[in-house]
Amino acid sequence: MQKRWTVKSYQPKEEASLRQALGIHPLLCRLLVQRGIHTYEAAKQFFRPSLADLHDPWSMKDMDKAVTRIEQAFFRQEKILIYGDYDVDGTTAVATVFDFLQRIYPKIEYYIPHRYREGYGISEAGITYAIENDFSLVITLDCGIKSIAHITGAKEKGIDFIICDHHLPDAILPPAVAILNPKQYDCPYPYKELSGCGIGFKLITALGQKLGLPEQQSLRYLDLVATSIAADIVPMTGENRTLAYHGLKKVNEDPLPGIKALIQLSALKEKLTISNLVFVIAPRVNAAGRMDDARKAVNLFIENDLDKAMEIAAVLHADNFDRKEIDSYITKEAVALIQNDAALATRKSTVLFKADWHKGVVGIVASRLIDKYFYRPTIILTQSNDQVAGSARSVTGFNVYEAIHQCKDLLENYGGHFYAAGMTLKPENVEAFRQKFEEVVATTIDPELLIPEIVIDTEISFADVHKQFFNILKQFEPLGPENLRPVFLARNVMDAGFSKIVKDEHIKFSIKQEKYGPVFSGIGFFLASKFEVMDNRQPFDMVFTIDENEWNGKTMLQFKVIDIRPAISR
Repeated sequence: MQKRWTVKSYQPKEEASLRQALGIHPLLCRLLVQRGIHTYEAAKQFFRPSLADLHDPWSMKDMDKAVTRIEQAFFRQEKILIYGDYDVDGTTAVATVFDFLQRIYPKIEYYIPHRYREGYGISEAGITYAIENDFSLVITLDCGIKSIAHITGAKEKGIDFIICDHHLPDAILPPAVAILNPKQYDCPYPYKELSGCGIGFKLITALGQKLGLPEQQSLRYLDLVATSIAADIVPMTGENRTLAYHGLKKVNEDPLPGIKALIQLSALKEKLTISNLVFVIAPRVNAAGRMDDARKAVNLFIENDLDKAMEIAAVLHADNFDRKEIDSYITKEAVALIQNDAALATRKSTVLFKADWHKGVVGIVASRLIDKYFYRPTIILTQSNDQVAGSARSVTGFNVYEAIHQCKDLLENYGGHFYAAGMTLKPENVEAFRQKFEEVVATTIDPELLIPEIVIDTEISFADVHKQFFNILKQFEPLGPENLRPVFLARNVMDAGFSKIVKDEHIKFSIKQEKYGPVFSGIGFFLASKFEVMDNRQPFDMVFTIDENEWNGKTMLQFKVIDIRPAISR
C-alpha cells in the first residue's frame, strides 16, 4: 500500500529557547515543542509526573452533590447499583468504584449490560433490574449522559442517578442528581479528557477525602485507570499522563491480582508499557464482552485471591483466542469477497454483509481491512435476529458518522463518532444502503484521504542516534494520542550489505547513512515487497521509530522501519 509522508512543521525559536533551559539534544527539544512543552517547568512535569499534579476532584461540577447523595445512601441503608459499559473503560470503571465502595458499605451490586441483548448504555433491562431489586441509587460509569428517556422513567419510579461519563453531552441533560463530566460547558474542572474510569477514580478520591480514608484506598486502583486510558485512546496529556505514568508503575511493581493474572497468562516478561496494555491486556478484557459476558472482566478485577483471578483470566484468555480465530477467519472471507468482485475492488468504500459473521468482531474486521488491505471507509454487516447490524471504521480525516447520517432513511438506528459508528437496518435495505453509502463517500471524500498518511516528527541523522539520545527518548513514555511514539525520517540511507527478506514478508535491515558512519539493524514488518527499493546499493529514504533489542545479554538500539522509498535528491 503506497503511503504519503508528511513532516511536521518546526518552531526554531521555541526549540532554541527550550534547549537553553534544558541543555539536551536540539531534536529532543523539537519533539517536546511539538507536544506543547515550551518551558523548563512544563518539561519537568512531562518527564517527572507527580501525583501532586492531579487536580482537586472537588473542582468538578456536581462532585459535592454526588458525594452528598452517596453519604445519604449510606445513612439510609439504601441499595446502590454500579452500572457501566461492557468495554475496557466501562469494566475497569465499574470494578474501581464497586470495589472501593464494597469495602466500606455492604448494600451494593454492579450491572453490566449484555453487548448483544441490551447494547450500549442504559438499557430497559438494566432499569427493570434496578426496580425489581429495590435499588434507589444508580451510579453510571462511562455511559448515561445521553440516556434521557431511561433515566427520566427510572426517576418516576423513585431511582436517583449519579452519572459519571466522559462522552460529549447534548444541550439537554438527563434528570440526574449529579452529573460528573468535565465536558459540560459550565464545568470548571481544568482537564477535559479523562477516561470513564478516570472520572470514577475522581469520585472515589473525593468520597475517600470526605470520609477521612487513607489516600491509598483510592490509589490502589491506578493500574485499572491506566488500563482504561490506554484502551480508550484518550489523549496522553496532562492529568491522563500523570495517571498513566503512576498506573504503569503500579502495573509493574504491585498490580491488582486480576491484572497480575493477565500479565502471567500473556507470558509478558519485560517491563510493561502502554503498548502492552493496548495490545495484550485490553483485548483479553474486551473479549469477555465480545464473546460472552463482560461481567467476567469485572469479576477478574475485583478478585483478591491470585489463584481465583488466574482461573477467571484463563477464561478471558480462551475467549480472546476464540475471538482471534473468528476475526482472522472472517477477515479472510471479507478479503476474498472483494478480490473476487471487480466492482468492489474499484469502490471508494467497502460495505460487506454475511449473515453468519460474528457480531462481536465486525468492528475489528473493519479496522483490519483498512489497516492491511483496502484503505477506505469500511462497514462490516452481519445478521442479528431479524435485523442486520454492523460496525463502521474510517480513514484519517473522513467523518464516517456524517456519511452514515446521510443514509439514515435506510437505517433503523445508528450512532457513533467521527471515526467509528454502528448501525442496524432491515435485511432488504442492505444493497440500497451499500449503494447510497458508496455514493456519499465517492462524492465527499478527498482522494488524498484514500492514501494512508505517515506523520513524521522530524528528520534525523544516524550520527545523532546514540544511547544518551535514546535514554531521554524513552522518557517520553507513556505514549498515546497527542504524545505518540516519535517518528523519524532519515534520507540517503544505504544497505550495509547484510539486509535480507525474512519469513517471506519482512525485511531485516543492516543500514548506514555515511560510508564510515554507524551501522544500525532494523526490522520492517510486511515490507518485503519494497526490498527492490534498496537493491543494487541505491540510496533510499526511510521512516522509522527507535527501539531497543536485547540479544545474548546485550542491549542495542534498533530501528522499527515503517516505510522506505527511493531517495529524493535534495
